[in-house]
Amino acid sequence: MSDAHLPRTGSIEVVGEQQATDLVEQVVRDTEDATVVTERLLIVLDIDGTVILEDESLSPGVVDAVEHAQRSGHEVMIATGRSWEGTRGILRVLGIAPEYVVCSNGAVVLKRIEADDLQYERAHVETFDPSEVLTLLREHLPDARYLVELPDGQRLYTEYLDDWNLAQALRVSFEDLGAQPVCRIVVVAPEQGEQDFVDLVARIGLNQVSYAVGWTAWLDIAPEGVDKSTGLERVRTALGFDPAHVLVIGDGRNDVGMFRWALENGGRAVAMEQGPQEVRDAAGETTASVEAGGVAEVLRAL
Repeated sequence: MSDAHLPRTGSIEVVGEQQATDLVEQVVRDTEDATVVTERLLIVLDIDGTVILEDESLSPGVVDAVEHAQRSGHEVMIATGRSWEGTRGILRVLGIAPEYVVCSNGAVVLKRIEADDLQYERAHVETFDPSEVLTLLREHLPDARYLVELPDGQRLYTEYLDDWNLAQALRVSFEDLGAQPVCRIVVVAPEQGEQDFVDLVARIGLNQVSYAVGWTAWLDIAPEGVDKSTGLERVRTALGFDPAHVLVIGDGRNDVGMFRWALENGGRAVAMEQGPQEVRDAAGETTASVEAGGVAEVLRAL
């Protein structure tokens, strides 16, 4: 039987392992070619429970996935409850130097001034008078440990806080904590459970402030009306992103505000699988847990 009617086949060339690797990398670069029109996104990542695990190790695949997103033309940034002191090192391990970073649950917005050394300046800072709130909290939590962050980034604390980076922080008396305006208050009470804190907040009422209850017996208090979304709206406006071209990923109650902000403006909000039910309910989508590489799963699908 003649095969003249069959189409001509291509040739096959056997190459070495390194050349094969180079070919694959070239294919990846071609698919991420900047000349190809794509929907450029502002991608916002939480830190704890999203890109890193409780032991500070990285979520599987997250570094490569972030690099993939950046090569595809997206802007990848961080929005965290952490202070800048606890955030800078995470940017370094992720290999990113975004134009803006949102810290302290939205109370602090930093702008990049030098990428290589990750030099940033405090572009916008929200503050409040902490004295009344501190007095109220101490009445109900006399044995708790307290920390405040000042407008210039200096942190003051009353007693050592387990699992908190206190580099450059200053230990002071409780009375000194409320002597000047602050960006936020952190309250840690190991004897209190998560629900205990939720009940306490409901019982005593925290007026004129915003707050978020953490998983491990801590309470984070910010100026009234301030959360990650308020800082992110400043960033989105400055960078000129369409509100619908926003993707936010997080796992905690302090991420609910940015979830709502993204969804109300046509963007995407993704919760980590291990997050509380109310957090997952607030998001439009749920990805795998931080241990299973949930962020990498989302970013690789872009």
